[in-house]
Amino acid sequence: MPSSVVPRTPAVAALVAAALATGLLAGSTGATAAETAQVRIHDIQGTTRTSPLVGRQVTDVPGIVTGVRTYGSRGFWFQDPQADDDAATSEGVFVYTGSVPTVAVGDRVLVSGTVGEYIPGGTSSGNQSLTQIAKPAVTVVSQGNELPAPVTVSAASVPAEYAPEGDPAAGNSINGLALRPRTYALDYYESLEGSNVRIGTSRVVGATDPYAELWVTVKPWENDNHRGGTVYGSYSSQNTGRLQIQSLTPLAEKPFPDANVGDMLAGTTEGPLDFNQFGGYTLTARTLGTVVDRGLERERTRPQRGGELAVATYNVENLDPSDPQEKFDALAKAVVDNLSSPDILALEEIQDDNGAKNDGTVAAGQTLKKFTDAILAAGGPAYAWRSVDPQNNKDGGEPGGNIRQVFLFNPERVSFTDRAGGDATTATGVVREHGRAALTLSPGRIDPANSAWENSRKPLAGQFTFRGRTVFVIANHFGSKGGDEGLTSHHQPPNRSSEAKRLLQAQSVNAFVKDVLKADRKADVVVLGDINDFEFSATTKALTDGGALYPAVRSLPRSERYSYVYQGNSQVLDQILTSPSIDDFSYDSVHINAEFAEQNSDHDPQVLRFRP
Repeated sequence: MPSSVVPRTPAVAALVAAALATGLLAGSTGATAAETAQVRIHDIQGTTRTSPLVGRQVTDVPGIVTGVRTYGSRGFWFQDPQADDDAATSEGVFVYTGSVPTVAVGDRVLVSGTVGEYIPGGTSSGNQSLTQIAKPAVTVVSQGNELPAPVTVSAASVPAEYAPEGDPAAGNSINGLALRPRTYALDYYESLEGSNVRIGTSRVVGATDPYAELWVTVKPWENDNHRGGTVYGSYSSQNTGRLQIQSLTPLAEKPFPDANVGDMLAGTTEGPLDFNQFGGYTLTARTLGTVVDRGLERERTRPQRGGELAVATYNVENLDPSDPQEKFDALAKAVVDNLSSPDILALEEIQDDNGAKNDGTVAAGQTLKKFTDAILAAGGPAYAWRSVDPQNNKDGGEPGGNIRQVFLFNPERVSFTDRAGGDATTATGVVREHGRAALTLSPGRIDPANSAWENSRKPLAGQFTFRGRTVFVIANHFGSKGGDEGLTSHHQPPNRSSEAKRLLQAQSVNAFVKDVLKADRKADVVVLGDINDFEFSATTKALTDGGALYPAVRSLPRSERYSYVYQGNSQVLDQILTSPSIDDFSYDSVHINAEFAEQNSDHDPQVLRFRP
């Protein structure tokens, strides 16, 4: 409910007079005897993640307003300028008003209300909670006061360890554990929840997104790479210097700056430390630094040589004919200029011919013609395509969109072996012909009746010939990470429930590859696509089981292994894996999207070149 700001009535005037007598106004940090006996903000915050006063009414809690949010979850932050001597207790807290607050930064206030723990995203999200005061009544004692000195968040102050192990007796929750801000990064940030903080010049590690936010790191050398990103290399390496940055200024008043990975957020950025659903700890900037462009360029992979076969994968993010021609043209230009027109291109997220309109349409010929025409117009080859239409609304993704994988191939360089009969529900198999492996259906789907593929994209298998050599290509789009808890979850380690489905999917694909290799142990098999999982994950291990496949991204230096940037972590989601016969190849993760504020997709394409 809206806050109630108490006007300057005679009673309040008397309170102000008392405050003047003790030096409480005009920027003084002195406190009245009455205030000293009252509940303070650090009493509300306590030494764990949840307040010891949850559900209790507090009266006349003193502090100075440090930030006002007039949009979204409306309210304000205020902070006690007289800190206690416990590093675990924050001196700031959020006051939820529900309507545009009528206080201003610098107001000295007394706040009464109910202490609560708000969970952004709800209990099922696994998120930590935000301590707040709700249903407030607010008395403005004075205005224009000096703000409490900000805490500087820096490489020296943020611990290297990310989080404590959760308490097994509490379902692996860390909520009840005493904060150790000098030991764990999550504890350090929690000890500053609601407080006025600042950072100095910091490197951007997550580009400005459509929601007007970006990510920086306060640790300049933490798992960095030559393009300015912070690489996510294992479940135990969480890059503790990352912070999300938002602005308290409404966009209508001042646009949020565009920044790419590797740019610098120069100068001082200062404001309250919030906790929100998408990203966790967030510096809500009252003062925002200046973005310095470091000139990050989109990469171009080299062309394949005459005897090399170039196979690529690209998630084109829900492409359908209703998308503007500019998107088709930009994607096409990337295929020609940045990917050097690969011989075989596996596409993910090709939608049907009317996109998200949910009317039973499943064909995607119009989508593919519009895309291949744009590639030809950009100077690329006249790609042909092969795919299998899905059943309506059976493969997940946007309802009515019917996303699927598609093969584009250059018929001047490679031929496709068509074997009729493939449809949404009929599985392709492997036979031995003339001493070699062959598909029974091409294109065909792998194991579509397996429950692992329920409400998910089924793998698409195709048989190609290049310079007389058969190459099997399997295009994939595994289940998403939707439903997984974030890195800042109160469960540590976080629950990653989506892995169970991808593990089964990986086992299904691995079994099929083993069938191919059983028929011909020297068969060239390329498994590729949006695997939606890391190169060190259980999913990848299941794909490679028994030595059937090798994740080619591991041929890159660790600092260059990424195709996606999420919450400031450069990480692997898109992969190409090879059978043992493909033991000499070049691999390139072509960075053209994920690091940039302006994107044609949120994924970077991957290219593999080898001599069959």
